[in-house]
Amino acid sequence: MNKNNLAPIVLFVYNRPLHTEQTINALLKNEFASQSDLIVYSDGVKNESDKDTVQAVRNYLKTISGFNSVHIIERSTNYGLGNNIIDGVSAVVNQYGKVIVLEDDLLTSPYFLKYMNEGLNKYQTEKDVISIHSFIYPIKKKLPETFFIKGADCLGWATWKEKWAFFEPDGRKLLLKLENKGLTSEFDFNNAYSYTQMLKDQIAGINTSWAVRWYASAFINNMLTLYPGRSLTYHAGNDGSGTNFGESTELDVQLSETPVVLQNIPIKESKSERKKIESYLKHHNASFLRIIYRKMKRLLML
Repeated sequence: MNKNNLAPIVLFVYNRPLHTEQTINALLKNEFASQSDLIVYSDGVKNESDKDTVQAVRNYLKTISGFNSVHIIERSTNYGLGNNIIDGVSAVVNQYGKVIVLEDDLLTSPYFLKYMNEGLNKYQTEKDVISIHSFIYPIKKKLPETFFIKGADCLGWATWKEKWAFFEPDGRKLLLKLENKGLTSEFDFNNAYSYTQMLKDQIAGINTSWAVRWYASAFINNMLTLYPGRSLTYHAGNDGSGTNFGESTELDVQLSETPVVLQNIPIKESKSERKKIESYLKHHNASFLRIIYRKMKRLLML
């Protein structure tokens, strides 16, 4: 793959030096890491108790090598996870035209960058494709090599400048459109998971989720996201250390040990795969709700 065709990687970090180092080490095992530009957004301190760990992360960031370039943005104030991601993705994608997005608790398969860049290049001109996603739930039923689902996702993803333009930061506008069009049940995977309530909580200030607004923005516009049949990211933040999740094994997956091959598939939502995700969410809904509850408690303290 030509170096000029590779998307920059933007990584968002805060106060977890060990997680950040693990994320970088996994990323460096990717074939195209040495040819890729890495841009890191280090959020500013919110609580005095986080000062030392935020500085530890920043000290580590200065030691990173192995990429084509490393650019570190140290926030002087605390943006919070949602605002940090929205602002950082906007800045990078507007400059480069495309972007691969990671957070500090995502471990990647050695084939992550290959899949993400091939997906970005393959579907760049497809008006109905809004993003490329690298994570898939540990669904036991067989999945195809790749498939499309309506909406967008947040655990290792990529997009283009013209597609990120669909992002609507105002949760109230998104909720109104969902309700006026009678889409809330479908938005919730036929009531398998309460994304609508998550959006309402974001509006109420109970959470700061950028991800539910990204999902809603794509969903309302009937945009599609490409998913792999085998996961290329592992969410290591389920140990209770992060903003987004508490302790859980519900998102534990086996990272793919082989490349995901991008075949020519119809550019439309796969109803059968959507049904499998719906079934998985419905079965694990109670566990996910416990995760979200713990997440909300942490958000109120951050």
